[in-house]
Amino acid sequence: MPSRFSKTHEWVAVDGDVATVGITDFAVKLLSDLVFVDLPKTGKAVIQGEPFGEIESVKHVSDLYSPVSGQVVEVNTPLANNLEWLQQDPHATAWMIKVKMSDPAQVNSLLDATAYAAHCESESH
Repeated sequence: MPSRFSKTHEWVAVDGDVATVGITDFAVKLLSDLVFVDLPKTGKAVIQGEPFGEIESVKHVSDLYSPVSGQVVEVNTPLANNLEWLQQDPHATAWMIKVKMSDPAQVNSLLDATAYAAHCESESH
């Protein structure tokens, strides 16, 4: 399960110095009708707060922002052909990338579940 969240609706689950990253259920519902996801290749460097890929719905293309800095060590490549996973299980099966963090302390700057819920509530008004 996710342990931290970004204000741009990405989640992070941390295991040692590796962060698994995906988008939240809130983001999936906002986007609806997903048609395409563009994820980075293994080995790509990502920077906290910078785009690492894109997700496209029938109405909109959105950047995916990395919640942590580091190097992509694994990519959920089957996700591109199984976008329904995002509706079914965005916080587990539909993870996007795994990042070996260059600074694991960056996770502390992200929102916890309570703060993220409050952030979503403020955005839905």
